[in-house]
Amino acid sequence: MAERAARRCCLGWDFSTQQVKVVAVDAELSVFYEDSVQFDRDLVEFGTQGGVHVHKDGLTVTSPVLMWVQALDIILEKMKASGFDFSQVLALSGAGQQHGSVYWKTGASQVLTSLSPDLLLHEQLQACFSISNCPVWMDSSTAAQCRQLEAAVGGAQALSRLTGSRAYERFTGNQIAKIYQQNPEAYSHTERISLVSSFAASLFLGSYSPVDYSDGSGMNLLQIQDKVWSQACLGACAPRLEEKLGRPVPSCSVVGPISSYFVQRYGFPPECKVVAFTGDNPASLAGMRLEEGDIAVSLGTSDTLFLWLQEPTPALEGHIFCNPVDPQHYMALLCFKNGSLMREKIRDESASGSWSEFSKALQSTEMGNGGNLGFYFDVMEITPEIIGRHRFSAENREVLAFPREVEIRALIEGQFMAKKIHAEALGYRVMPKTKILATGGASHNRDILQVLADVFGAPVYIIDTANSACVGSTYRAFHGLAAGTDMPFAEIVKLAPDPRLVATPTPGASQVYEALLQRYAMLEQRILSQTQGPPE
Repeated sequence: MAERAARRCCLGWDFSTQQVKVVAVDAELSVFYEDSVQFDRDLVEFGTQGGVHVHKDGLTVTSPVLMWVQALDIILEKMKASGFDFSQVLALSGAGQQHGSVYWKTGASQVLTSLSPDLLLHEQLQACFSISNCPVWMDSSTAAQCRQLEAAVGGAQALSRLTGSRAYERFTGNQIAKIYQQNPEAYSHTERISLVSSFAASLFLGSYSPVDYSDGSGMNLLQIQDKVWSQACLGACAPRLEEKLGRPVPSCSVVGPISSYFVQRYGFPPECKVVAFTGDNPASLAGMRLEEGDIAVSLGTSDTLFLWLQEPTPALEGHIFCNPVDPQHYMALLCFKNGSLMREKIRDESASGSWSEFSKALQSTEMGNGGNLGFYFDVMEITPEIIGRHRFSAENREVLAFPREVEIRALIEGQFMAKKIHAEALGYRVMPKTKILATGGASHNRDILQVLADVFGAPVYIIDTANSACVGSTYRAFHGLAAGTDMPFAEIVKLAPDPRLVATPTPGASQVYEALLQRYAMLEQRILSQTQGPPE
């Protein structure tokens, strides 16, 4: 243990919804230590379920800020007890659940800068927060504030062009506006507002850490092109907001050396650097080592796309964030609610509940499915807002049913065509060097991944993404150490294990899907116009 613990390393932290996690990664990019604290299991006194409190209105969802502080105390004490050699830590960075916010009370900065190494953090920070229960990403109580913000800047599309997203109830600007409107006294006693990511970084710094560009672009407040706070958005949310947020910084910034508290209590070296923390989604992009033109597809309960973009075109759907590893570029996030559960339903209905039968159906049907197209949304879809099952023949006539094999291929082709169409609407383009990195449950099915490769016209790889936000944070810490040398992120992570190639596009696939994608987009618009009526 002593020999392993003596490795020079970086630490990556993840302050997620249900736990705080840490990994240590050495200079060869090998993970050699990990630990976690589960909020519901290890901090039962806070009474959370799934790490949160859902309030009586069913819309307000919060987490206790001191629970997060105490979780950090527990992990650090466990590391110390295990003999972890903190003196070997060169730098640390981390991730926080996106869209959560923390409200530091007037005078808290003085407490942060004068922490006693004889006491735990949570014992010293108890009186440092003007809001003890922080709004998190599951909160949906700010519909009125969203409408106000969009109206203030000229509508949803104008806000999306400015900040990368239309107004979302979980986004921080709208949460701040609600607190200012409903609890003005607490707001007036707040000297600093942090995101969960910059809050966690502040604990390690012993002073307020700035918000980074990437996580900052999930607030409806940051102008993503200019990387500055939007005065119009700030003014629409709350007074004196700019001074409470501080100036945002590039995601690879070294925000300072570690606080003397950690040097004295745990033995960190005084020169250990703190690299700006970011959101969990941007940190996962770093952990999966996406490069320009790459796309990550997480095929889980809902399907999520991470895209690396050079020239974004913000839309009413999806989110554009500043890229966490390349300040000149962007990342996009698209979420599709009808993911694995929809695939499992069609498997049960059309393949006797068997994945091997499901795969045989994909193998026995041709690319393009004879022109048959399907839309399968048993719950209201996010991208776009459609519900129901809609099947179309090659002549664009809506039909009630497909043969079983046709149904299975129509589902999988339709899911991937929707992803490509909406990715391209945000500015994504497949490049000759594009890789698709597939993760999640359905990434174990090679026949599903073959359809993905054919529809996108790019090779599909699979990668071990366990702890991707945590591991991505260690990669970002190493990148921060090299900041100023202009070393690209890809060079920093070249020693990390390579993803495995599992599918390449079938010859002729691009010709088959080019016309189908146009038809799919046209039919999607037809369904939308039928379900939503004429545009306002």
